[in-house]
Amino acid sequence: MTSRHWCVTLLIAAMLVVPAAGPVAAQSSSMFIPSLVYRTGPYAPSGIPFANGFSDFITMINERDGGVNGVKLALEECETQYDTKQGVECYEKLKGKAALVFNPLSTGITYQLVPKAAVDKVPVHSMGYGMTAAADGRWFPWVFNFPTTYWSQASAVVRYIGAQEGGMDKLKGKKIVHIFHNSPYGKEANPTLETLSKQHQFELTMLAVTEQGCRLVGALSQADAGEQGARRLAQFRLAPGVAPEVE
Repeated sequence: MTSRHWCVTLLIAAMLVVPAAGPVAAQSSSMFIPSLVYRTGPYAPSGIPFANGFSDFITMINERDGGVNGVKLALEECETQYDTKQGVECYEKLKGKAALVFNPLSTGITYQLVPKAAVDKVPVHSMGYGMTAAADGRWFPWVFNFPTTYWSQASAVVRYIGAQEGGMDKLKGKKIVHIFHNSPYGKEANPTLETLSKQHQFELTMLAVTEQGCRLVGALSQADAGEQGARRLAQFRLAPGVAPEVE
């Protein structure tokens, strides 16, 4: 599915989730979409292109298609610096503008918005991140995290390693090292990996890296020490302009 289809699908889903917003949107000249961005801060190198792309896409939908069903989309950015406190402040600032849907772009922010969304009846779309349990709409009807979750990604990686080894039964006694970012989003997959390690009887070592430079040399050296033949699972975001340094 293309990015255009994802965006339009999300907008339609948000309109269906908030039926009360239908008549308002029909009478209004635009539908309001808040955009929580991190153009500054330690993760700006990844935040800037995403914010630019999302803004450009909304502009294209308005200019090329005349909006969605004839209603233009109004986008307003709010800077979070990928900081949970600032993200919640952005939510409180923008939710009163009849926000169609919030995309927090941060697992830490998402965790804070999950209980608020149910009270404020504002949809939250944490696409592939955030609280994995929120995928169960029976308990979290205002939160959407398609197309994937941290748990499903962790399971998929372990299944892939098992396939490479010749079958899931071949994982027994093997060593898997998971290098993760020491933040809410980095830790989200850990319980799943721990469960899978017990289920398939492989030895799991988990090493946390911080955002302070996020250099891999120390973590990889630790993983390699006495861990010959170990498989590494790496899931983390690099700091500004810092590439992995492997010696």
